[in-house]
Amino acid sequence: MTNTFAALSDRNYRLFWGANFSMYISRWMQMTTLSWFVLERTNSAFNVGLIGFFGMVPFLVLGVFGGFLADNLNKKRLIVITQFLTFFSAFIFLILLILDSVNYWYAYIAIAIPGIGWALDMPSRRSVIMDIIGPSGTTNGVALDSVGMHFSKMIGPAAAGALIAFEGVLGSYLLLTLVMMFGCILVLMVNHTDNKPHVRVEGHVRSESVIGQVLGNLLEGFKYAVSNQAIVGVIVITVFMNLLLFPYMQMVTVVSKEVLSVGPLLMGILMSSDGLGALIGSTYIASRSDTKYQGRFFLYGSLLSLGALLIFAMSKWYLVSLPLLLILGMGTSGFGTMQSTIVLLVSKLELRGRALGIVTLAIGAGPIGALILGAVSESIGPSKGIFMNALIGLFLVGASGILIPAIRGRIEPNST
Repeated sequence: MTNTFAALSDRNYRLFWGANFSMYISRWMQMTTLSWFVLERTNSAFNVGLIGFFGMVPFLVLGVFGGFLADNLNKKRLIVITQFLTFFSAFIFLILLILDSVNYWYAYIAIAIPGIGWALDMPSRRSVIMDIIGPSGTTNGVALDSVGMHFSKMIGPAAAGALIAFEGVLGSYLLLTLVMMFGCILVLMVNHTDNKPHVRVEGHVRSESVIGQVLGNLLEGFKYAVSNQAIVGVIVITVFMNLLLFPYMQMVTVVSKEVLSVGPLLMGILMSSDGLGALIGSTYIASRSDTKYQGRFFLYGSLLSLGALLIFAMSKWYLVSLPLLLILGMGTSGFGTMQSTIVLLVSKLELRGRALGIVTLAIGAGPIGALILGAVSESIGPSKGIFMNALIGLFLVGASGILIPAIRGRIEPNST
């Protein structure tokens, strides 16, 4: 076993980890707060599902640009721009809340703008980790970043739920905006040098040429991805997980109120149990960063989370649902940590961003899943909708693991 917290010995990694952690917390607080806000205003599962749709649809529309930008522009500068864009959009929504001038559909704009930022900078965020600590520390660095992500998933919804219960939506939104501002300060302090070939976008290239480059990079990234079975496995399972598992997150708000009969405080704790499980799982993975079988964590973690979701859908009791989401979180830690790690390790340096861009595009299945689950839940109820998703997901992810054996095999880093 290696040192669980080895990557944190690097100052730039610590600053970048803190910046990411701040944005992760604010993201989970925002998702929880806006979901409850829309549910209170409309009492509609479909309208709540639209929070997930608008939050994730930028990945489907803009995901291809993220990989292109990671390979061709200064990654830190891109992250600074998107992070400040997210902060300013949250600040504007906060002002509207203070003035009591907010319609429920404003929440869709408020969640879409951070989604645009994540879609454009996600490949850069993970690639910066490898730039800072190198290939040998990548598994540990990404795992610790996932620890932060999952720890924030434990803190964010609980904090949002408590603040909504005692101070209302405004109190929760005020805190998440301040957390975003802190993240912006930290990312400015990171001293980062791009580790990539000398390829850049020319300053006076026409827009048609840039679009052509993006499409060309997408095609090149796709060709490279399908030539590597490990990346194919990551992409296929990522599509299924985002289509069938992750849309459940918005429905937890509806399940809490309509099935489990609890308020925002216990709803926030329920959502946080997922984050606690993911924190436990990702911390364990960080301690096993010397493993050569990252794909097994990825595959088996996906199956574990889908199995837990299946049983959660049948639960009518809060104290049963709570540990089930904890187990689900443990499973998603394997999926989330190893998703980027596998692609980073097996990709060529000059194609790393493009390969991650294809994965980001696969995450774009999420809004489609959110839209479908919201509509189905509106028709037959959230529990039945979640059950159907989990059952189909178990079959498809299990079949993928069988049909793509490379995802279960030894992952060898690409040294070129």
